[in-house]
Amino acid sequence: MADKMLMTVLTVCLAMQGSLPVWLATIILGRDVGLGIAAIYYRWISLPPPKTFTRYWDFSLPSAEVRPTIISKYNTFLQLGLMGATMVAPVVAVDVTGAMTAFQYLVATTTVWSGLSYVFSKDAVRILSDNKDQKSKSR
Repeated sequence: MADKMLMTVLTVCLAMQGSLPVWLATIILGRDVGLGIAAIYYRWISLPPPKTFTRYWDFSLPSAEVRPTIISKYNTFLQLGLMGATMVAPVVAVDVTGAMTAFQYLVATTTVWSGLSYVFSKDAVRILSDNKDQKSKSR
């Protein structure tokens, strides 16, 4: 969660300042919004009955588990690297415009790839069930 907060604040601030292209900020934030909506959905569909607002926010009732994909881990590393490089670039004496543009396209690619990996990976989201409870009741 801390990674998401950091990336959101940095992305918004750097885009508002004009240091980060708006198209890239939209991709980064869009992916995170999409993942957030998916998390809300998976929590709801996997929550054992009765489904109430109070039970929805009771995290002692596990219902779904999201595992980060490998590309997602690389993407987080590259996004944080881009944010750092974007903040440092104005004070570097060398022209790094070409390198920064390439870095931005790399991050855009890994961000889209990472988002799609959650959609198409069978291991990214696992619905937890009460198998233990069901097995103990059947004995």
